[in-house]
Amino acid sequence: MRTYATAQAIGLRSFQCDATAIHTAPSGARAFVVLDGIGDGSRVREWTRTAARRLARAASRRADAEAGLRHIYADYAADLDRHDPEMARWMPSAAALVALYVPGEPLQLAWCGDVRAYLLRRGIAHRLTEDHNARRVYPPTALYPEGGNRNMITSYLGGVLTDDQAMAKYNHPAIETWSVPLDGPCRLALLSDGAYEPHLEDGNDLYVELEHDPIGQVATEFVDLAVETSIQRSKAEDPEDPYADNATVLLADLT
Repeated sequence: MRTYATAQAIGLRSFQCDATAIHTAPSGARAFVVLDGIGDGSRVREWTRTAARRLARAASRRADAEAGLRHIYADYAADLDRHDPEMARWMPSAAALVALYVPGEPLQLAWCGDVRAYLLRRGIAHRLTEDHNARRVYPPTALYPEGGNRNMITSYLGGVLTDDQAMAKYNHPAIETWSVPLDGPCRLALLSDGAYEPHLEDGNDLYVELEHDPIGQVATEFVDLAVETSIQRSKAEDPEDPYADNATVLLADLT
């Protein structure tokens, strides 16, 4: 039986700029990656696909999610053009998340950006990551119920901030990590914001939407509903300007 699946929907964008990658090292360490490309266009699409594959290989071969992401992050940050604000704004980048699974060991996560990881077990979708965006920097309050702009990303693959610089500017490091003990069968879900935001805004229970089988059909139905929901919600606000982002999900059954 297949234990993982990915699905993507382009939404109303011109290009699919999200990307997924899965790589298993000879040691048995398996990396699951989702990248959400920032911007649109064929250049962003191709860069994001390549970066996803690089990140999956780096993490699985090191059997370390954080080491893999830091290696790829540093490699892109070494490009001097990315340190020039005018040049950097034209260079491809992406929110990135990698999960590293080794049977019998805790699940490792490392991320920069707002791709999210959830662990589905015992009827609950447990969120494992915290977004790197302005909504986290400026949380909703009674006076400003929307908080900061969730579309303003504060850390991403292709960025150049160090952990200390990001902490000083945004109160979170450039790269964050988490480790989760696995005490039985569960399902891992990695989601781009175009996949999770429409479901959450509509009040959908992510566990209910993602826990059933077959896993490939579940993934496809989830992203299709995300796009449909986004279009309908945006039409309600402005019938002349519907919108739906790229939506991507990677599901993996872990034991």
